[in-house]
Formats: sequence, structure tokens, C-alpha cells
Amino acid sequence: MPRPKRIIAPGFTYHVFCRCIEKRALLQTTFASNLLVKVLTQTQEKYNYDLIAYQIMDNHFHFVIQTRENEASISTIMQYIKARFAEKYNRAKGRSGPFWNERFGDTIVEKSDRPVIYLLYLLWYLAFNPVRKSLASNPRLYPYGSIKSYLEENYESPVRISLHEYFLDLGKTFAERVKAFLYYEEAYRKRLALLF
Repeated sequence: MPRPKRIIAPGFTYHVFCRCIEKRALLQTTFASNLLVKVLTQTQEKYNYDLIAYQIMDNHFHFVIQTRENEASISTIMQYIKARFAEKYNRAKGRSGPFWNERFGDTIVEKSDRPVIYLLYLLWYLAFNPVRKSLASNPRLYPYGSIKSYLEENYESPVRISLHEYFLDLGKTFAERVKAFLYYEEAYRKRLALLF
């Protein structure tokens, strides 16, 4: 069965994700996670797009990327990230062969039934990923995610984060936005409690 054709259009917010080859935990080392952050920074220097959020896990990653009019497509951006990372990682580790398991998956925030709720809930879903996997006790303590950019006004992220317009629309001040945003964390925590 052929894979469905990817929807590519400027201005969309994409939740993209990809796993390591054979679902192996190749990203669990500090070296690999830091290298992926470095490649993200290099990609921002090469292409004009907005990195809304990122979450690097042990065997996969999640990025939330908003493309721009007359700029690189999501496929171009992701191809560059995956290829650059694999090249640098393989060279550093003396390995050969593919690093990634598959083509990246994606969903488009604006195509969901309730885009604002979808995005704000998604940011917490990603943030709690390391908690669900027992890699951190609190999403705020995990070093390879972007949730602090949405919680601390002067937080200096290791990679540039563009706060999404849906977050910015939550209030007139950063404090007002955070207060409203925390509602989605509470909703996610309640859902999480039902799962365990």
C-alpha cells in the first residue's frame, strides 16, 4: 500500500517525529542529544522557519515547526536535519549505514478540529514524554525539551524557540499567558493519572 502523500504548504505548523533505526536508544547519550541540538541550530541558520518546540528522547524526537511563505518546505527542513545529524554522528562514532528508522511522520496542527487546543495540549504531551518514559520526574527538569521557553519569560534556550501565536493569544502579558497555559498542563496531568 503506497504511503499517503505529505501535505506541504507554507505557514502550516507541523508536529514532526522520527525514530532511530530499529527503535534503538541512540539518542540517549549526552553527545547525541547535544549534537541534535547543534544541528537544529545550524538548520535555523540555513533556513527560515519557526521552531515552536522540540523534545529529544532516547530513541526518537519530536519537533513542532512552522514553515514560512516563500521559504523552505517541511520536507527540505527535515531532510537537512536528518541527513546532517546522521552524517555527523556516523563520522564521530565511526559507524556507517542509516541512523533513522523511517521517513518522518507529521501531523498539521491547523488541520485538526480544534487547532488551538491541539497545539497547547501537544506542547504538554511532548514535555511529559520523558516523565512517561521515566527519564525525568518533572518535565521542567528534562534538559532536551523546550517547555521552559513557554514558562519562563527570560529563559535562554540552547536553540531558538519561536513562541506560537496560539500561546501568545492566551494573554496580554507573559504571566497571563503562562497562567492560562498551565490549565493545559493540569488537563494533561489528569489524563496521565487515569493511565496509571
